[in-house]
Formats: sequence, structure tokens, C-alpha cells
Amino acid sequence: MKDMPMQPCKAILFDLDGTLLDTAADLGFALNLMRLARSLPALSDELTRPLASHGSHGLLSLGFADTYPSADEATQLSYKEEFLAFYAEHVCVNTNWFEGMQETIEALHAKGIATGIVTNKPSRFTMPIVAEFPLLADMQAIVSGDTLPIAKPDPAPILLAAEQLQVAPEHCWYVGDAERDIMAGRAAGMKTFLAEWGYIGQNDRPSAWGADVHLSKPEHILNHLP
Repeated sequence: MKDMPMQPCKAILFDLDGTLLDTAADLGFALNLMRLARSLPALSDELTRPLASHGSHGLLSLGFADTYPSADEATQLSYKEEFLAFYAEHVCVNTNWFEGMQETIEALHAKGIATGIVTNKPSRFTMPIVAEFPLLADMQAIVSGDTLPIAKPDPAPILLAAEQLQVAPEHCWYVGDAERDIMAGRAAGMKTFLAEWGYIGQNDRPSAWGADVHLSKPEHILNHLP
């Protein structure tokens, strides 16, 4: 893999689910409420956790493998609306920081590095979650999946966040745990970091995603600053 030319880092943008915050338990709980309503057994966290970065479509495909993927568009939409309604009721019950992430954000701010969030999660879920974490709520760039008509892997949301922070893309880094994060960051001309603590499934091939740096712990990003 060819290294990107080193540029001074002035801002670091982060994905939300699976990168900044561990939201898997609440997402899995919403899916299991749907299953229990249909007299189906709950799925284990071990099964649902790797799909937490794949949105409602990925989770519903897991939870209702025999019906959802082959259903017509109207039926899939009905499943999605039901899932999101359950999630809205439990959106930040067991969600919390990944270990070391809060301290890493604080250390970045102490070094004068701006931070922001770029997520594909709809704003009606992003903002209530962020409001529970003052360090995130104070960020000057928060771009959700519906802020623009397009979402990651398109680079537009990441470029918007850089614009909000008034930092050129080449001076921004992007950190995420999914292939679309790395694709979007690279397309935006940013140095990309793969959060290996995130929701990476057995069938994923993160070594092929083209991230510039693989991070095993949040605090390791500090090692890449001058």
C-alpha cells in the first residue's frame, strides 16, 4: 500500500458507531424486540455486534434472513420503520465510549487538533446520542447520514465536515471502522485510519480496504502526530 504524503494534521474526523461510541447493544436490543414480537428467540450480542455498522439493512438481513432480504420494497420499508421505532425508544441506554476514546479526544483538543463526526446514522438518532456526551456535543462539525442527499462512501459528507471546521481536506484525518469509511476518506484526499476495535465481521477483509493506518486502540492515533 502506497503511503500518502505526510501533511500537518489540523483536524481529525471520526465515524460514530463502532469508532467513537459502542452502540451495538442498543441496536441489537431493537432487533431482538422485533424478533420477540414474532415469537423468535433473541440473537446473541456475538451475532448482532459485527453488523452494527451496517445499518438497519444489515441488522434486519441478519435478524430475518428468511424473509427480509427477498421481500418487496414496501415490506422492507415496513421492517425498517419498525426497527427504527424500537431503536428510537432505546437509542442511548447502553451506548458508551470505547475504552480510551474519551481520553484520546481530550488529548487531541489539548494539542489544538479540531475534531468532528461524520456518520451515516440519521440525525434523529445522532443528535440525541451526541447530546449525552458533552465532549461530542461541543464538536463544531457533526454530519449525519441525512445531512446531505448522499452519504458515505461518497466523500461529500466528510468534505462538508472539513469545511465546517475550516480546515483543508489534506490537513484532515478520518477514522472509521467500515470499508465505506476508508473509501470516503481516501476519496476526500484525507489520511485514513481503520478503527480495529469497531464492528468488523468475520467475512470482512479490512486488509484490502486501503487504510493508511490500522489502529488497535484509540490512543494509538496520538502516536502519529508530530
